[in-house]
Amino acid sequence: MPERRLRIGLSARLLYDPPPELGFPGKTLQYLEQSIAHWVLSHDALAYMIPTLGEQAEVSRRAVSARDFVDTLDGLILQGGADVSPESYGAAAERPDWAGDRVRDLYEIELIREFMMQGKPVLGVCRGCQLINVAMGGTLCQDIAAHIPNAIAHRNEALYDAHRHSIRILPGSGLAAIYPAQEEALVNSIHHQCVDKLGSDLVVEAISPQDGIVEAIRHVGRYYLAGVQWHPEFHVPGGGLLDSGPIVEEFLVAARARLQEQGG
Repeated sequence: MPERRLRIGLSARLLYDPPPELGFPGKTLQYLEQSIAHWVLSHDALAYMIPTLGEQAEVSRRAVSARDFVDTLDGLILQGGADVSPESYGAAAERPDWAGDRVRDLYEIELIREFMMQGKPVLGVCRGCQLINVAMGGTLCQDIAAHIPNAIAHRNEALYDAHRHSIRILPGSGLAAIYPAQEEALVNSIHHQCVDKLGSDLVVEAISPQDGIVEAIRHVGRYYLAGVQWHPEFHVPGGGLLDSGPIVEEFLVAARARLQEQGG
């Protein structure tokens, strides 16, 4: 029989105050950005958004749990989006607009831990990379421009994903293994926060060569837990940016290996 397609869970972005034109006054929306779903689909895997199961949710945890979702899925990709809340790594927000989304943090950290417990791979994109660091006990710099005076610009609101800079892939890293011919590459850059103290059992796999800011991390133990600070799903083939294919392909290989271990 042919192998079944992999089922990849994507964490939801949350929108608490939708614009009136969307027609959901007073409601919370959970959604996917199209590119990240298509990134998964283009590699012959299925993409499923995982809704939150918050304490105030209408669905009782006695009926549906994070474990129930993870049981049915083969891997997790954490989307980008709102800032990680400083509360999630034991700090206070230095400015109100850096307060982040604590609700989303708790939801995604629970997913990370459950996927790890079941030995299924986790890949973090931008915010997702930062959240992996926090989930493993690390901390973040709340604003690059405010705390790292010599840093290059890592975000340009007018350019959004057209803003880009180079990264250096560290020799001997897992990222170097999937990009053996590229020590430096060009990526998009859409973040104002970054990894500060590295979480337990994580190593740095890429940096911004101009300022040393962390651009990719990976777990060194038995778990497939990796994150990249850029948005590979926004990299269009032939656009001069780092090919996004090897990142998702390595993740899917890990998901397939785990599925086969389970007899799937």
